[in-house]
Amino acid sequence: MQTAYYLVLVPMVYAAFAVFVLGTVWRLVQTARRPAHPTTLQIFPKKEPAWLYAVGDTFLMPSIFRHSPVLWFFLAVFHVAVLLLIIGHLELFGDWPIFQLVPHEVFLGRGFVGLVAAVSVLYLFFRRFHAPVRDLSVPEDYYLLILLFLTIIFGSQMDWARRWYDYDVMGVSAYRAYLWSLVMLKPFVPDEILYSGHAFMLVLHVFFANLFLMVFPFTKMMHTFLALPMNLLRRG
Repeated sequence: MQTAYYLVLVPMVYAAFAVFVLGTVWRLVQTARRPAHPTTLQIFPKKEPAWLYAVGDTFLMPSIFRHSPVLWFFLAVFHVAVLLLIIGHLELFGDWPIFQLVPHEVFLGRGFVGLVAAVSVLYLFFRRFHAPVRDLSVPEDYYLLILLFLTIIFGSQMDWARRWYDYDVMGVSAYRAYLWSLVMLKPFVPDEILYSGHAFMLVLHVFFANLFLMVFPFTKMMHTFLALPMNLLRRG
């Protein structure tokens, strides 16, 4: 069993990041090589400064708010939750004073951020079963949301175990040692993780996160990298 755990936590992690980086670069190069659009994509009348409106379009999503306030709400909550989860993962690597402006333990939100993210993903998933979104969806849309939900739920479960049920066998120090060993290309899984009765939750979290990273570059989620450039183009 420990061998299977190690394969997921080390070789599969490196493979997932390689596929993610190479796949993303390949998709971006493909996009850049496509012929220019025959007509303008700009919005008129123009508003200045264009860059400020482009940033607003990207992060505030005003067009989505106008057409579907409920969707806008869940997207906004989801993006904020993901940002907080990213900060939490960065804090697993070390102490970041800038993130401690509001003192907290890793992770932020005492377990509720993961819960909010999971509920938001469920909304985004089930809305695809109703027209007209259903008619525009392809299988990869469902697969990606399922992988994202499983990644969040198993990752959050570890935080819930520590925060809500006082499970402290796998602490921040163990995660930190493991993550830094990957970064330094000297992979090592501490015994507190490898032989913990709770290790299967971490393995499932990492397993589904690996699958998510490998699938991501080949899905519509690539808009993450293109949203701001496209809005800059539209705003002129």
